[in-house]
Amino acid sequence: MKKRQLGASDLLISEISLGGMSLSTDKKQAASIVDMALDAGINYIDTADLYDFGVNEKIIGEILGNRRQQVILATKVGNRWTEGVEGWHWDASPSYIKEAVHASLQRLGTDYIDVYQLHGGTIEDDWDGIIDTFEGLKKDGLIREYGISSIRPNVLKRFLPASHAKSVMMQYSALDRHPEEWFEFIVSEGASVVTRGTVAKGLLTNSWQQRLQRSNGFNSYTAEELTATLTELASHYDDLHALALAFNLKEPVIASTVIGASSQEQLAQTLAAYEKIDAIVDFTAVNKLTKQEQYREHR
Repeated sequence: MKKRQLGASDLLISEISLGGMSLSTDKKQAASIVDMALDAGINYIDTADLYDFGVNEKIIGEILGNRRQQVILATKVGNRWTEGVEGWHWDASPSYIKEAVHASLQRLGTDYIDVYQLHGGTIEDDWDGIIDTFEGLKKDGLIREYGISSIRPNVLKRFLPASHAKSVMMQYSALDRHPEEWFEFIVSEGASVVTRGTVAKGLLTNSWQQRLQRSNGFNSYTAEELTATLTELASHYDDLHALALAFNLKEPVIASTVIGASSQEQLAQTLAAYEKIDAIVDFTAVNKLTKQEQYREHR
């Protein structure tokens, strides 16, 4: 498993990383996937305090145990559960971030977080306060680096130039190319992209035909456009799963692509696809067949 530098940091993270959100709350089942990922050379695990009311962090922390030092651990903050109220609300206040980081540290069973990410953001947020808070957490040794999970251009333009953020988590795939417009800007600010949604809800895997039957389109693709696009892609590329990974990782700005797995079989499929990406060197067809769109909102 190759590794890449996360922005201008000292962190080297695996090109494929494990997304915690898909892990079972059954510790034994989750452990089988985490163990398999570590054995394959994956060293970056991404979770959030939001997932399963914090249970996801707790399970990952317990599974890692004394292997914590082997892993670059990332989690997120900003979506706040309110006891007795359904759902959550956005809270990026400095006071809540300081409170939440200690709760995450306790659940994860560690005394530091490698990459602490703001789990969203709006242009109305107190960005000076947020940045000062992250910088303070870094100075105190509670976090090593920080970043943001956001696809909003106006938020990125406000946050990155004013901070020392090293990562931007964004949904990006051959079927969702909106972020490409901002890759050069992100690099210029000393950050890397960590992608989510790389396999587009399974549409960019070798189960694409079955997924199509349960899909009524994807993003701006109508059902008819999606069928035509995937059929054409499959005629040009032998393995759509491998293509999905290769398409993202061909971009130097992308440090890693986060892939979720709810079973060892799913993780095995991703690892097998990863072994094939070096053989994919011609992206002419996929660039031509897919839409290169730009964000219309939050500019």
